[in-house]
Amino acid sequence: MLSPMPDYAIRFRFWGVRGSIASPGPQTARYGGNTPCVEIRAGDRLIIVDGGSGLRALSDELLAAGQPIDADFFLTHLHWDHIQGIPFFTPAFRPGNRLRIHGERKDGVGLRRHLEGQMRDPYFPVPLSIMGGAITFHEIEPRESVVLGPVRIRTAPMNHPNGCLGLRVEHAGRSFAFCTDTEHDHLTGELDPNVVTLAQGADVLVYDAMYTDEEYRAGRIGWGHSTYEEAIRLALAAGVKRLYFYHHDPSHDDAFLDARLAEARAACDGSGLEVDMAREGMVLGIP
Repeated sequence: MLSPMPDYAIRFRFWGVRGSIASPGPQTARYGGNTPCVEIRAGDRLIIVDGGSGLRALSDELLAAGQPIDADFFLTHLHWDHIQGIPFFTPAFRPGNRLRIHGERKDGVGLRRHLEGQMRDPYFPVPLSIMGGAITFHEIEPRESVVLGPVRIRTAPMNHPNGCLGLRVEHAGRSFAFCTDTEHDHLTGELDPNVVTLAQGADVLVYDAMYTDEEYRAGRIGWGHSTYEEAIRLALAAGVKRLYFYHHDPSHDDAFLDARLAEARAACDGSGLEVDMAREGMVLGIP
């Protein structure tokens, strides 16, 4: 768990970096096998992006601190790998904790009802209604901004089946852009203006790099995910300072990710763009 530090405008920790399905085991131990979850601290605000299986470990850390929890959840979308940790987020069951959950309304159905669905018999034995914390649900639209005290969160639509929200967290003149579960335009080769706008000049961009270009062309077009090569091209065009590859394919083991990172760093040598592979447990800050 991150504690607020005045020397950083934004601090963040990756609790889950894997896409589609959790993939634990010795071959993924270094980068991690949990599905998406990121903890962000900006000023005195705790922001949790996505509630994949990585959320359970964050839950344990928050409880260990022994303090009341006041947090804002932002769900990029409702695919199961991004919400499957929510039923195991123990602070939600404890009176005295305050949680605000932000996300899109889908197909005319409210956010709360969708989340109740995965905790309904016969899928899960404990209903969402048992959660004893003060939980409120806030439905947002793409391109809507949310202001949390001194922190502003901008959103934009991503190109993904059933839709997805990209996020940009801004605080004290610094910015953290999160664009996962999005696919580039393979027909025209044009950069997605929604992603470019959200990432423009960002100190950090976390971007969907689930495939290589070769893997993508070999049968994954239309699946709603992007590539390492596209991530670099987009980050350079948007003037991003640091790029983190995210939403790792469950079949990509540590050795595979090591090789892709080495290739990416060689490709970016001299460009001024710093690139890294998101790794579970990685703690980073923007001064």
